[in-house]
Amino acid sequence: MSSDPDTLDRMLAERLRARGRRVTSQRVVLQRALHELGRHASAEEVRRAAEDRLPGLSLPTVYATLELFEELGLVRRVAAGAGPVLYDPRTDGHAHFRCRACGAVTDLDARPDATAARRAARRAGHDPEAVEVLVGGLCAACRV
Repeated sequence: MSSDPDTLDRMLAERLRARGRRVTSQRVVLQRALHELGRHASAEEVRRAAEDRLPGLSLPTVYATLELFEELGLVRRVAAGAGPVLYDPRTDGHAHFRCRACGAVTDLDARPDATAARRAARRAGHDPEAVEVLVGGLCAACRV
């Protein structure tokens, strides 16, 4: 997805309107803040990145907005073990790496093959919607 603010704003507006939702300045600012961070970020980090533009912004509002963005396919929610849930502005299919020492979560340019996992979920009676791949270990910086 492009990180150009105008393109992001247009995409947000299109997806919100397609779902009958309003385009608000708060939603625009929060999406921009996440993309400006340029990495996986917690709701608190997004709130801090946006607080100068949205004074008095509450954390529950940020969570609600990020959950809406996830529904719209504008962010990926990454539950990477211990620590807060992170929101990934990169929405294409890819895996993640979590360092067990420093806790950093980074993207891996590997498209997960979800076929076997989805098939197993269906055999067990589930209705799979997504497959996430999280690789754990030591990052390059902590390995040294």
